[in-house]
Amino acid sequence: MTRPGGTWQNWGRSASVRPMRVERPRSPEGVQRAILAAAAQGFTVKAVGAGHSFTGIAVAPGVLLELDDLQGLVSADANTGRVTLLAGTRLHRIPALLKPYGLAMQNLGDIDRQSISGAISTGTHGTGTGFGGIATQVRGLTLVTAEGEFLRIDETHNPELLPGAVIGLGALGVVVEVTLQCVPAFILHAVDEPAPLDEVLADVHGRAAASDHFEFYWFPHTDVALTKRQTRLPESARREPLPPVSRWVDETLLSNGVFRAVCGISRALPAITPPFNRLAVGLTGDREYTDRSHAVLTQRRTVRFREMEYAIPAENVVPAFDELRRLISDRGWRIEFPVEVRFAAADDLWLSTASGRDTAYIAVHRYWRVDPREYFDAVEEVMLRHGGRPHWGKLHGLDAARLRERYPRFDDFIALRDRLDPQRLFGNRHLERVLGA
Repeated sequence: MTRPGGTWQNWGRSASVRPMRVERPRSPEGVQRAILAAAAQGFTVKAVGAGHSFTGIAVAPGVLLELDDLQGLVSADANTGRVTLLAGTRLHRIPALLKPYGLAMQNLGDIDRQSISGAISTGTHGTGTGFGGIATQVRGLTLVTAEGEFLRIDETHNPELLPGAVIGLGALGVVVEVTLQCVPAFILHAVDEPAPLDEVLADVHGRAAASDHFEFYWFPHTDVALTKRQTRLPESARREPLPPVSRWVDETLLSNGVFRAVCGISRALPAITPPFNRLAVGLTGDREYTDRSHAVLTQRRTVRFREMEYAIPAENVVPAFDELRRLISDRGWRIEFPVEVRFAAADDLWLSTASGRDTAYIAVHRYWRVDPREYFDAVEEVMLRHGGRPHWGKLHGLDAARLRERYPRFDDFIALRDRLDPQRLFGNRHLERVLGA
């Protein structure tokens, strides 16, 4: 976030800026005042939540609005499951806010540090062939437009705009409230176990369909997939969470502490990467437990990294993964971070990576102190050959011309942007690249 001296940088340290001014509005009206003042002075405006996007989507050379103080519950209805939250509310705070109402979010990604508005605006998702991304849970939102007006978009107010505005990339205005369709609180029975990679790939669609939530990780230089499958149970089901010591060993000592040290050492000694990956596969990924949904779906990650993720038609996941695996082997790279494979159901949101098609996601990562460009560029070409769409909040090299080819409603979104922000008050260089000048 913004450091002394006025420099803002994102979590992945892949984007930074020194804004003309930083403001921390404490209410929707405070956001409105900030936008009107910036427009009057000729400054652009960008809002930022937790800074977990790896791209420059939130870079604000003009006025930076930090939404840290715009958090909390606006309203909740236990009968309908409708919940309205202030836009800066962090995902990890939402379970406690929903608990008194017996509700939960239908699905979550594996990191919960983001703000709710940032998560939906960039198309953040979890996994599960029967579930869409977080944005599909949105039933309404309120944003402040370039004219300084509050625009409500939901089933009764401007409903035709909702599919285009939910994943808005911060290009349409500043979101100040989000209404979600939540579900009754539930428990997840989780089984994490290693399996031969070739066996998993041979039946990956069957495995994905057999569980409510399924994903797997693959450490390059190994022949093992670390699978994670979860089954939804009613809230009344008996909880058998991981013992605190076991969780600490797996998630704090091994997955973060030891892994951070190895990532640092591997920069100077790349040869240690393959044997460490084989050791990591042997030490992790074999456990069974039952716990509240958010405790199972999310993980604590403190090792800083950079990420690229592509959404491809679900039927292309095996050939795309096989090509990625051959690429790493042929190039002789030593890749310290695992490759992650997840799934999502098709939806009808204009800029959703799963728009119009059942989707598989393949994500690649590098330690934040390692230059990822050669690896990411080569993987990107593989994914593009298989119909890939890049995650809006993660690194990629596509521009508006190439993205237009991949989104049937791309020009509809541009028309909506022209209507709501014709002067590009909410623009920046990154949005110029991915949406056009």
